[in-house]
Amino acid sequence: MRARLAGGVALLCSGLLAGAFGYARVCVVPTFNAVPIDVHMTYRVALMDMNGIFMQAAMGLTIVSSTVCAVALRGRARWGAAGAGLLALTALVVTRFGNVPINGEIRTWAATGLPAGYADRLARWEALHDVRTVAALAAFVVLLVVTQGLTTGARQRAAIG
Repeated sequence: MRARLAGGVALLCSGLLAGAFGYARVCVVPTFNAVPIDVHMTYRVALMDMNGIFMQAAMGLTIVSSTVCAVALRGRARWGAAGAGLLALTALVVTRFGNVPINGEIRTWAATGLPAGYADRLARWEALHDVRTVAALAAFVVLLVVTQGLTTGARQRAAIG
């Protein structure tokens, strides 16, 4: 029962993380590119203020819940949950050392004006965002497989017993 609860929490956290990153990739980034650059910069800075806490918390909760899930499991499921935690950690590292520094640059652009080569920095941010989105989605899929195995195993034990 403990493993199923840990798996469910890990699946929920990773799903929220993957969904948030995926939504940004599919809806927010194209919207940035569809509006005038001054609107883009104003909105991006406001979005950073709102996302900062949520996204860090979602990544942290996914790492912690995947780790707890791995501790509660055995065999391949343990390795799967641990792998999902490492994928979430990858998203966190890419965010912290890739996207966050660029976000800091963007904040200054919003106040001082766009520097030469700003489009290259925005493209770099998008590429880094793609990496963390894929990592978060992969963590979710791995945990989906792990938790499906827990559910199937529980049903099989109930049918036998």
